[in-house]
Formats: sequence, structure tokens, C-alpha cells
Amino acid sequence: MDIVWKGLIGGLVTALIVWASKRGNVLPGILPLAPTFAVIALLAVGAKGSAFGFREACLAGVKTIPAYLAFLGACWLFIDKVDYRLAVLGGIAVWLVAALAIFLAPRYL
Repeated sequence: MDIVWKGLIGGLVTALIVWASKRGNVLPGILPLAPTFAVIALLAVGAKGSAFGFREACLAGVKTIPAYLAFLGACWLFIDKVDYRLAVLGGIAVWLVAALAIFLAPRYL
């Protein structure tokens, strides 16, 4: 049952973003910044009862902020050159490269 309510929260936020997109462009861009999925992740990790694990999950979330910014920047740059679906796909590719660099680079330095 634990996973069901987390799925419902994620689904509700997704529905809210789609609904908001019919009424303007700013709110759908802001809603992903709400910590909905971070809350779900932290509740799942926190349920294990480890303060260390909880802090580790918080730190991992903080580390992904540059990758998220890279994603948004790539989408912003690509939209003048390609269809919006390809812009998002290119943004995902940039996000993946940035996230891998963030989490794998420390191992090789």
C-alpha cells in the first residue's frame, strides 16, 4: 500500500502540471520545482530508519541540481533548432551526461 499512495501523489502532480499548462506557461515550469518526488524519495529512504541513509539521499538530490539546470538550459537552446519533443529528448541526453559526470567523476579524480 505504501507504493500506491506514492504513485497517487506523483500522478496528481503530473495531472496538475498538465492542467496548469492549459492555463499558462509559467506555473507548469514552476511545479516541477516543488519537492514532490523528493518528498516521496525521502519518505521511502527515511522509512528504513537510517539517518545516514536519509542524509545521503538529501545530498544526492542536491548534487542533481546542476544536472537539472543543464537539462533546462539545453531545452531552452534546442527549441529554436528542433521540434519541442526533440528539444526535450536532447535535454534528457544532456541531463544524463551531466548526472553521470556528477556522480562518476569523483571516482576517477
